[in-house]
Amino acid sequence: MTYLIDRRLQGKNKSAVNRERFLRRYKAQIKDAVGRAIKGRSITDVENGEKVSIPVKDVSEPSFGHAHGGIWEVVNPGNQEYQKGDQINRPKGGGGAGRGKAGNSDQLTEDDFIFELSREEFMNYFFEDLELPHMVKTQLTASTDFKNQRAGYNMSGTPSNIHVLRSLRGALGRRIAVGGSSRKRVVEAERELEELLLEGVPLQDPRVVELKKLIHHLHTRLLAIPFIDPFDLRYTNRVKVPKPMTQAVMFCIMDVSGSMDETRKDTAKRFFILLYLFLKRVYDKIEVVFIRHHTAAAEVDEEEFFHSRESGGTVVSSALHLLDKVIDERFGGGSWNAYVAQASDGDNWDNDSVLCRQLLVNTIMPKVQYYTYVEITDGPPQNLWEQYSQVPDHHPHFAMQKIVTPADIYPVFRELFKKQPK
Repeated sequence: MTYLIDRRLQGKNKSAVNRERFLRRYKAQIKDAVGRAIKGRSITDVENGEKVSIPVKDVSEPSFGHAHGGIWEVVNPGNQEYQKGDQINRPKGGGGAGRGKAGNSDQLTEDDFIFELSREEFMNYFFEDLELPHMVKTQLTASTDFKNQRAGYNMSGTPSNIHVLRSLRGALGRRIAVGGSSRKRVVEAERELEELLLEGVPLQDPRVVELKKLIHHLHTRLLAIPFIDPFDLRYTNRVKVPKPMTQAVMFCIMDVSGSMDETRKDTAKRFFILLYLFLKRVYDKIEVVFIRHHTAAAEVDEEEFFHSRESGGTVVSSALHLLDKVIDERFGGGSWNAYVAQASDGDNWDNDSVLCRQLLVNTIMPKVQYYTYVEITDGPPQNLWEQYSQVPDHHPHFAMQKIVTPADIYPVFRELFKKQPK
């Protein structure tokens, strides 16, 4: 058997196969190191790689050692001062020329093993334990992704797809069918020849000579039938069939009213940037809809969602009305998993907050798989929070979290999108 080992060097002369094996072997230590690195990292550089430090004791390899055993005597040349069994005192002085202060511990230490994770590897570990909650298959739809599926056999194809057993079976059937009449005639001719010889007919008799010629001719015809013919070859046929997949849409709703100062807007932008990055990282087939609102709501693109300077009063219900309209017009019919993430400071007209709760309970929540509300404020909960806190009593797939400082973005995000127990 031949084994092929891929030893082609990747960038910086590192073997990709060995690196993947190393990452799998020390997955737990690397995840802990990534968790420590996240605590001291801002969201703006979350996509960068990271230098990961792993204690040497976790990456040490077991080894076998051979002890001397028994009694060993060493003879050193030129020894005229010492006798066998004498103890030699350690020389005074000496030592290194370093300027550091010595410690009082005799324990030996080693530096940690440090290597650098690439951007892709860092993001894989960062998002490994996150997912969209309640991600279910509401409808199987055709997509651009296909999978290969066996679909019988073809009479043409590449040599690598030849089905040996099926080809040999076809060749055997062809030989039986083509040579069947000749074999039957051979058996009859051999029986006739045997009967003539038993009757004492001489070998020079024309009938015997004719039968021998016939038998030889029939055997020649049978031997001329090829063992296998190109007609017999059968090739495994594989066709591409659409791979059933789920499709999801994520609505990002952000308050850009006058009560949202630049600091709060920046915090909301950071949260949505992280969310958008997570969605694009984890799910290939997902639509993202950006909705921003003050007194009026509008669906915008990503650039305007994060960088527009428009502001005004606060009417949150305008965004919910637009959300309901978009779901019905473009993502209805039960074929989409709809998710909503809303960020606001919670400041809203009192009457409008009640309307928002009613819209959520009666209209929006039955149409979505998961709805999360993030309130960005350093004070007491606002009226919108008080109204929204009643929604989970009717719909458990509604979640709320509060962000006070940018340092709360990571914990809140991971709490909202952590993997649910199976």
